[in-house]
Amino acid sequence: MKLKTTSTTFKIFVGTLGIATALAGSMALADTTQNEKASAKVTRTFLEELKGAMKREMSKGGPLEAIKVCGELAPEIANRLSRENGWRVTRVGTRIRNPLLGMPDAWEQEVLGKFAARAAKGEAFSQMNHSEVVSEPEGQYFRFMKPIAVQPKCLLCHGPNETIPDSIKNVLTKHYPFDAATGYKAGDLRGAVSIKQPLPQQEH
Repeated sequence: MKLKTTSTTFKIFVGTLGIATALAGSMALADTTQNEKASAKVTRTFLEELKGAMKREMSKGGPLEAIKVCGELAPEIANRLSRENGWRVTRVGTRIRNPLLGMPDAWEQEVLGKFAARAAKGEAFSQMNHSEVVSEPEGQYFRFMKPIAVQPKCLLCHGPNETIPDSIKNVLTKHYPFDAATGYKAGDLRGAVSIKQPLPQQEH
């Protein structure tokens, strides 16, 4: 009788443990969903503000002002959104204009490769994003990326060298002597918005 009772208790324990594990998994999934929604919202804000700044500056001073938008205003917008949310919000590129800004880390490089592979199979960049929880020495982070495609107006500064106006080439050479962010065509993968959210430490 005692053996039967012990067996029953063990089954109840295993069953309870299974339920608790399932609930924890559901809660983690729900939490991640909220992280993804919040990241997508901030990404939309970033891209909308960047688009508005580009339109405003180009209407004031023409294509040369576009260089200012990408080089100065875009980092300012990203830094402000980072401070407001307590995350790291940035842009990374497939080719780098300024080595101090936009250089993807190993995880971002991998995701950019996945975006390119998905596009090669016919998926539109506008329909893509990628997110996952990543463990790093400093802790766990929710990471999110949304690809940025090259638009026709981007080719003034990022198109083939022979098509970039001399006035723009001169400014790029002066400010970005190691510029590698040219040679694109419309529709290419330019880079991505990348968000890194620190996650609370899990109690053991």
